[in-house]
Amino acid sequence: MSDILVKEYRGDVLENIHRGSICIVDDQGRVRYSHGNPDAITFYRSAAKPIQAIPAFRRGVDVAFHLTPIESTLLAASHRGEHFHVEALQTLAKKIECTEQDLLCMPTYPLNPDAKTELIWMNQPARRLYHNCSGKHFGMMALAKLLAVSTENYWERSHPVQKEILQYLSLLSDYPMDKINCGVDGCGVPVYALPLKHMAISYVRLACPDLMEDAELEAAIRKVCQLMNDHHLMIGGSKQICSTLLQDRNIVAKGGAKGVYCIGLKEERLGISLKIEDGSEESWPLIVAGILEQIHYENKETIERMYDLATRFVVNDNQKIVGENKLSFTLKQVF
Repeated sequence: MSDILVKEYRGDVLENIHRGSICIVDDQGRVRYSHGNPDAITFYRSAAKPIQAIPAFRRGVDVAFHLTPIESTLLAASHRGEHFHVEALQTLAKKIECTEQDLLCMPTYPLNPDAKTELIWMNQPARRLYHNCSGKHFGMMALAKLLAVSTENYWERSHPVQKEILQYLSLLSDYPMDKINCGVDGCGVPVYALPLKHMAISYVRLACPDLMEDAELEAAIRKVCQLMNDHHLMIGGSKQICSTLLQDRNIVAKGGAKGVYCIGLKEERLGISLKIEDGSEESWPLIVAGILEQIHYENKETIERMYDLATRFVVNDNQKIVGENKLSFTLKQVF
């Protein structure tokens, strides 16, 4: 059962409660800390993107298509459609010989509010390229070419690309494929649900690829995670939690829609997964800061960056502080 993570006060009155679950595992897959239900079945959503990119990198996608590191990073990104994202997406598409019209993603405007406002002000249309999952989709089409199969219907569950991604997801999460629940993600590709504990396991394995027996797989994981750290702004964007966490080279992190967030800590050899039950995302930085503090994470600068991003106060339309968000959980140490 989930439990309270954050309480939101307006004045002295409790107005909202955000419930959820947290699971932290070590490099042996053992639960070290928890709050709520570590066995809660949860969709990965975009927290799966680093894993979805691994099959392409194991097959040498960056070498085969002469991708720059910035272009390569977009395969694991939830970009916000800023200028630097769009420029790299355009060259990425050209190199893999795909077009914007090949994307399943529907036309939209960037998630970055300044980029969106600028386009609307200039009377520019929505584009498929601006979709925050477009880099992942280009990566899937690139993988199809490496597999020597058609790029058509690359999003269908029966397509070889999706079958290969599912195999890697099962392997990294240490969870049987036949037990993984499948749905359709917001962008149209398959999305998978499994216990929070196993999502945490997948992230400790991203953070500690030496846990993998396959040397080529270990190398692919290292490459994906290094790209995420080296080019953190490509993963999310300006003032985004993923890009901010990834400034810390000890961390691999990625969030997903509806309140899902996953983190791997390299030196500590821990994997962290959390799910906010009501699907909100604005509490992510506050909750992550609380988790890192409670496990005595040594990099205090990273914790402060989270607090800087966090919505700690409730502000009204007149920019007056009228309330406060308060952390309301204590991690249970299992052993």
